[in-house]
Amino acid sequence: MMASDSAEMRKSILLINPNSNIDITWTMVEIAQREVQGVATIVGESNQSAPALLTTPQDMKNAVPGVVAIGVEAAKDESVAAIIVSAFSDPGLEELRKQVDIPVFGIGEEVFHEAARGNRAFGIVTVTPDKELIESFRQKAASLGYEPLYRGVRITPGDPAELVEAPEKLDAALANAVTSSIEEDGAQAVIMGGGPLAASALRLQPQFEAPLVEAVNAAARAAVRAIRDK
Repeated sequence: MMASDSAEMRKSILLINPNSNIDITWTMVEIAQREVQGVATIVGESNQSAPALLTTPQDMKNAVPGVVAIGVEAAKDESVAAIIVSAFSDPGLEELRKQVDIPVFGIGEEVFHEAARGNRAFGIVTVTPDKELIESFRQKAASLGYEPLYRGVRITPGDPAELVEAPEKLDAALANAVTSSIEEDGAQAVIMGGGPLAASALRLQPQFEAPLVEAVNAAARAAVRAIRDK
């Protein structure tokens, strides 16, 4: 593959975790790295000014300055070819795009594109029960032109922070939600709604014929395409 001199200089993709959970950051980095192998190296950074889990619209808003600051600083490094904002609501995505001259991808935006590919009906499963946040998912589907395909959200029971710290319980709760999305809502693909659910998506996929569309992978693939198109 031939590339421009500037593309050759840029060999890394920054994955910004908008929350402060370092373990989740490294899990997402490992998942994204599989998608970019041979093209770039994923570098992860957590937003230390945010809580360990973003569960409300206000959490998302509060995370924006930290995300933007991390991204703007990283874009000064010519080795950084692209940036991924790795939270499902894409906090700071548009703000960061306006301030840097390299591609910036949000895992929420990219996973909607991937789930709807081929005009598939799709649903979302998530651990976050906030009604305003859930409404924002519908609004995102509409803004991207996918509202006719959107089959709604299934939410796991229990405390989100406790679930993401207990992989077996998280997997079981998500599996039930995925089953409901497919069998009751008619989803042909199911979005795993949130960066912290990335590892569960990979573990659960063998249980389902319908694709479990994982947001971190979707954004990593989009970043690779952008690098190769340069």
